[in-house]
Amino acid sequence: MTRIVVTGAAGFIGSNLIAGLNARGLTDIIAVDDLKQGDKFRNLADLQIADYVDADPFYDEFAAGHYGQIEAVFHEGACSDTMEQDGKYMMANNYTLSWHLFQACQKRGARLLYASSAATYGGSDTFREDPAFEAPLNVYGYSKLLFDQRMRRECGKNFERTRAGRTHQVVGFRYFNVYGPREQHKARMASVAFHQYNQFRAEGKVKLFGDYGGYPGGGQMRDFVYVDDVVAVNLWFFDNPSQVGIFNLGSGRAQPFNDVASSVVNSMRTLQGDAALPLADIVSHGLVEYIPFPDALRGKYQCYTQAGLTALRAAGCDHPFVDVQTGVGKYVQWLATHP
Repeated sequence: MTRIVVTGAAGFIGSNLIAGLNARGLTDIIAVDDLKQGDKFRNLADLQIADYVDADPFYDEFAAGHYGQIEAVFHEGACSDTMEQDGKYMMANNYTLSWHLFQACQKRGARLLYASSAATYGGSDTFREDPAFEAPLNVYGYSKLLFDQRMRRECGKNFERTRAGRTHQVVGFRYFNVYGPREQHKARMASVAFHQYNQFRAEGKVKLFGDYGGYPGGGQMRDFVYVDDVVAVNLWFFDNPSQVGIFNLGSGRAQPFNDVASSVVNSMRTLQGDAALPLADIVSHGLVEYIPFPDALRGKYQCYTQAGLTALRAAGCDHPFVDVQTGVGKYVQWLATHP
């Protein structure tokens, strides 16, 4: 039986990956996490795993071969709080630990599929997997970029050493704005869709940033990608071990935050038996409120992101990504049935 490790297993993307593996009948999964935040157990409760291991002992034990032959490690464990200012903590979690895991994977013959981030691009306005466009705006983005850079050193600038079989498969995914089920534990780092769903339930309206960076209120644009699509792409690379490198994982489509807001509002109106409204009517009815842009985010905020998918498509992955309207509609239905 294929044995797989998922780090960050009780987290957002990690638990969705386990659900995707379970859907294929794969259950020999070692779930690795830190459950100090105890309510994250809910993300594992309906999943099938072979074992749970606390993150503290796992990495040394894995390097020592305690878990037998592992086919692949999906490494989602990280500090993902982009507002975290403790650089020592961030680098230890996102860089040093990942580097040790890479070394252990090479020693143990395991493939490594890991979470990078679109935060590596930061202030750039071009989102292509090229060092010329990498300019992180915070220590989170830098921690992810440094590991990507280390993989380029170890695997070759274009992963040519890995393609030649000198390392086992290594794939890094630069996640853009992921949203969807199983993110309820993320507090302020949960998606805009999640927060807007709860705002609308509590207040009958949703809140968006006002004008900033040359964009009107709610007009800042991001590449929002539904978590089911993220899982599908991860599993495509799992199925294609010859494909290696660092890849953007977004929809390839920039949409304004207004699209998310109107999709949340209209999806909830549909659940209540009310007709959908165009954005202008949503605003005029007071169902969207534009708030001043926070000073704490000025100069650290990406007003526009759109994943370039050229490299992903060139690798042979032709997975179609849903748009915000479709993905948010599915997500709101899920939230409504998972209070």
